[in-house]
Amino acid sequence: MLAVPWSGSDASPAANHDNFLHCLSTSPAANVSKIVFYTPANPSYPSVLQFSIHNLRFNTSAAPKPIVIVTPQTTSHIQAAISCSHKHRLHLRVRGGGHDYEGLSYVASRPFFILDLINLSSVKVDVAARTAWIQAGGTIGELYYQIGTQTTTLAFPAGVCPTVGVGGHFSGGGYGLSLRKFGLAADHIVDAHLVDVKGKVHNRASMGEDLFWAIRGGGGNTFGVVTAWKVNLLPVPENVTVFTVTKTIQQNATGIINRWQQVADRFPDDLFIRVILDRTETTTNSTATGRASFNSLYLGQAQSLLPLLQRDFPELGVEREDLIELTWAGYPTDSPLEVLRSQVPLTRKRNFKAKSDYVTEPMSERALEGIWRRILRPDIEDPELIFSPYGGRMSEIPESSIPFPHRAGTRELYGYLAPHVSKNPRLAYVNYRDLDVGSNNGAGFTSHEEARVWGVKYFKGNYERLVRVKTAVDPRNFFRNEQSVPPLTAWK
Repeated sequence: MLAVPWSGSDASPAANHDNFLHCLSTSPAANVSKIVFYTPANPSYPSVLQFSIHNLRFNTSAAPKPIVIVTPQTTSHIQAAISCSHKHRLHLRVRGGGHDYEGLSYVASRPFFILDLINLSSVKVDVAARTAWIQAGGTIGELYYQIGTQTTTLAFPAGVCPTVGVGGHFSGGGYGLSLRKFGLAADHIVDAHLVDVKGKVHNRASMGEDLFWAIRGGGGNTFGVVTAWKVNLLPVPENVTVFTVTKTIQQNATGIINRWQQVADRFPDDLFIRVILDRTETTTNSTATGRASFNSLYLGQAQSLLPLLQRDFPELGVEREDLIELTWAGYPTDSPLEVLRSQVPLTRKRNFKAKSDYVTEPMSERALEGIWRRILRPDIEDPELIFSPYGGRMSEIPESSIPFPHRAGTRELYGYLAPHVSKNPRLAYVNYRDLDVGSNNGAGFTSHEEARVWGVKYFKGNYERLVRVKTAVDPRNFFRNEQSVPPLTAWK
């Protein structure tokens, strides 16, 4: 299938709409099986659009809406959508789970359509081979469910939110509570199926190692449409141990966090303890106070974890009754495995803005007290700050192994943290998308030098290699968004 290069000016939205739909409906793929799509005239359009919008900032009447939502059921449907997008100059956005923090998988500033992969969601686990194939519209929860129903001694190191789509998660690297033991999700991808800008389908062998490297951490909707991922599964004990212990400011949360900074990245690799800071009410007079939740996963039994914590982190005061043993697949929810398949998020959908940083040196208690003051501001709704430690396997994998380079270590709060985090550049995590750190030209003509402003923050020295790969596979920047890696030549 040959695609027409993107060039010239856009047609009117009405012409785009009609011509694009006609192209889809008369494509060879539509003759084999019906291509399902939704337009604003369809009664199901609002529910299909809103189903995977997890940030309510982008679920408003003012937010740009797609002209069409295409829900492919086969790879040939994706090929047809790409071809028709080329021919009729209708911009493409690819949506998996819809958790993009800036809504880039379902919002655009020019006439666009959504390629929603929700129907491509199957997971096939091969316990004997210790592998799994996951279609790109599948969720982390479905992957965990399929693993957990077949074995209790294999796992995959992805995130904790079951409704997150694997397509975006893997494309940005993807980390979870076992990263200190196993590294990132993308570190264990061994093959993939991808539809390129010309509509050709590739596996790892045919796409080449440079493109295979780029799609494992270089950001989604940039190099092509990944339709499926093959991953290696990893051995875990039959039972793991979890706990969440909370401390308020009045219970010396600041001092305990300070101690956590000294030990969290030096624990045995089997132990991960993150800290979640938020606001709660005191039990005595119902006034607002700061709360630190120490949330942990240990790849082992409680009887070995308790003495480890009592020796290396006694300040936290963990007791045996705080420790819960369960199978690995049960740890994100501590509920029956069926909950992993639910499309209801663990936390309610809300309007939020997220930012990320990398802290390379422990913060002082004075700096932590400044964080508390901002969390306690009554004009900030539902503030939350999460500290996740690296170390372990994350310190052993070279920064260039995949595009994700961060291995060793609300806007006002973001500004306050500036003296305490990484510098030159101030680093960020691409899966915590943040347009404040830089954005491409909305028309898609951003040069790679202009994009460097945000590119090095996400990818450090790997940015230049990503640009070279992009130039080789998509020189006219067909697959693009506000923070997709551009090619060397800025096409107009």
